[in-house]
Amino acid sequence: MNVEKTNLRENHSISRIIKGGWQLAGDHGDVQRRKAIQDMEIFLEAGISTFDCADIYVGVEEMLGEFISSVRQNYGSSKAEEICIHTKLVPDLTRLPDIQPDEIEAIVDRSLKRLGIDQLHLVQFFWWDLKLGRPVEALQVLKTLQEKGKIKNLGVTNWEWFDIQPFIDSGMDIISAQVQYSVLDQRPKLEMVPWAKEKNVSLLCYGTLAGGFISEAWLGKEDPGFQFSNRSLVKYRLIIDEFGTWDQFQDLLRTLKEIGDSHQVTLSSVAIRFILDQPQVGAAIVGARYAKYLDHTLEVFSFSLTSEEHQRIQAKINASNGPSGPVYGLERDRTSRHGRIMKYNLNSSPNDKIFAESSQHA
Repeated sequence: MNVEKTNLRENHSISRIIKGGWQLAGDHGDVQRRKAIQDMEIFLEAGISTFDCADIYVGVEEMLGEFISSVRQNYGSSKAEEICIHTKLVPDLTRLPDIQPDEIEAIVDRSLKRLGIDQLHLVQFFWWDLKLGRPVEALQVLKTLQEKGKIKNLGVTNWEWFDIQPFIDSGMDIISAQVQYSVLDQRPKLEMVPWAKEKNVSLLCYGTLAGGFISEAWLGKEDPGFQFSNRSLVKYRLIIDEFGTWDQFQDLLRTLKEIGDSHQVTLSSVAIRFILDQPQVGAAIVGARYAKYLDHTLEVFSFSLTSEEHQRIQAKINASNGPSGPVYGLERDRTSRHGRIMKYNLNSSPNDKIFAESSQHA
């Protein structure tokens, strides 16, 4: 089956399923590093050519770098060039008041070195608190790095439209916005989607399966509460709580299951397809560590939802309590139950030789 592709710009083509990388970082359980890297080749061969990572996903850029190197060595440079890497740039919260351009360039240089490539295909930048420092002015260096050829395109992550607009007004061409968007979390739909359509910004959606909660594995299960060792599960259990009761969540899963059965696909595939069908959505980011469930992931390209099926799913969403408010609104409050699970200073490391040599302010 053919994996759908889309162009974010003329020079930027992606697969509409992006392999996520957050779950390969720390605090998400044990990772079989060698197997994870080997399985990346299986995703690539299946047509999933776009991979998401971040400067603060500990060890993930290095893993992708090994993967790219292996593909280049075993299959040639042309095959390696099919790989599209979406990374992020997230300066530490403590550095925001007075971060300097050379520090930002050092983060980019470090990502290039970790990945073993000459140009970052997409840098999705984020600033923990836009009231700290001068973010628009400080991040203008990214345009300079585009001119130098270190960065091809720019995107953002975890912002509402009004957070992004000042960067566009400053002359940046923002081609994408990474947002949490799922049948449980419809916050982007209200204001972000119409704005993105006007500005030609594509939405790259994470959390489409809510860390695995939107799957047969949780259908018919008792409410587990909130005690998980995995931060991802805590994060998405909180989103379910914003959506409504556990019974409401189970009702949604049953509806997805019924629709999936009619197409002979999983309820997870139905949930992803529903989001891919939404206006302005470029791709869904699926966080699979390994290729074990790749066949299920590819199901999303094997069927179409009818108008009636869309309406059935939307009716369950409309009956929910939320989440409400702007994109990332709940999470940006660092004192809230959503904000307290985040880690805000993962970029600088005293052992990071690249960063230390490039920056006088680390």
